[in-house]
Amino acid sequence: MKRGIYPGSFDPVTKGHVDVIERAARIVDELYVGVLNNSAKNSLFSINERVSMIEEITAHIGNVRVSSFNGLLVDYMEEIDARIIVRGLRAISDFEYELQIAQTNSRVNPNVETIFLTTNLKYSYLSSTIVKEFASYGGDISHFVPEQLVDRIYAKYGRTAPQGK
Repeated sequence: MKRGIYPGSFDPVTKGHVDVIERAARIVDELYVGVLNNSAKNSLFSINERVSMIEEITAHIGNVRVSSFNGLLVDYMEEIDARIIVRGLRAISDFEYELQIAQTNSRVNPNVETIFLTTNLKYSYLSSTIVKEFASYGGDISHFVPEQLVDRIYAKYGRTAPQGK
């Protein structure tokens, strides 16, 4: 069985993330979306909220599992018996960073392979940071995130969705 993992903080999950999840799920038999619990980051959503949102967004994809993890990805991969890491690339700068991480992971565990999926062009500019920036100022985020998350994101900033958007 080809088991892969798409790791990230997903704070919040964007349409770009969902695109990568849907495409990766067609490549592997079972895809884990691994939500990193990084205590060094000041997250907008708790780890449980992020896992729950991704479970909701991916409920229609039968071979996707969502879980959280702490520590090194390669260690967590051993726990779930995964051998494939899926990473999305938006730009050359992403590739340079992700290549270093992929080579490091391969050095630590030679059985690990990293697959890079280029982002759909319509999401190539998109990041969770951009979503948070727009939401914090009351900007329209409906083009950036799944519809069912819009109100939850604005609520974190004490805002409501702009009317007519």
